[in-house]
Amino acid sequence: MTHQNTKKSDQIAELLAAGIVRGEIPPGEKLRQDQIAQDFQSSHVPVREALLRLVAQGLAISLPRRGVCVAPFDKSSVRELIVMRKALEPVALMNSVLNLTRAQIESAEEARLGCDDANSAQEWEEANRDFHLAIVSGCGMPRLVEEISNLQMLYARHFLAQFSDQWQKRADKDHQAILTAIYARDTDGAVEILRRHLAKLR
Repeated sequence: MTHQNTKKSDQIAELLAAGIVRGEIPPGEKLRQDQIAQDFQSSHVPVREALLRLVAQGLAISLPRRGVCVAPFDKSSVRELIVMRKALEPVALMNSVLNLTRAQIESAEEARLGCDDANSAQEWEEANRDFHLAIVSGCGMPRLVEEISNLQMLYARHFLAQFSDQWQKRADKDHQAILTAIYARDTDGAVEILRRHLAKLR
């Protein structure tokens, strides 16, 4: 695979993933290689790579004789990813607090303000993901962060489909408390607040 194809496949995968997470591409819809290649003015090679990435991420499934389709919603899968987030994010934060740079903390603060200032569920969700990734960005474990990022993306799809209508603009006191603990380099305090915060996931 060429470097150019890799970059193109990443771009296609990211844009398709965003559409799936936001609900613009509904569950069960077939992801047609020909149409996607035409839409992105691409050859079929990066499209196939992008679809394989979506399958690996859990956003799409490959079905015999049907090709690749957007994954359906599955309650048991949602429960699993919530359990995994509760397990992995505190571990990442525990290893992150003392190593976060000023720039990384500023990114977390910016994301926190983005959550508080959001005017829609989609804006809030994107800022919320940015916050949760920013606070673990100092853990020094890229594979762990990548797994957490994927879990958060899958949960975002569930959240936007199930709870968008219930969303209300608000300041997130947990985010503020986590950042206060981070500024104080209080690892135990930050992790405990995060655990309580994640316990609210449903």
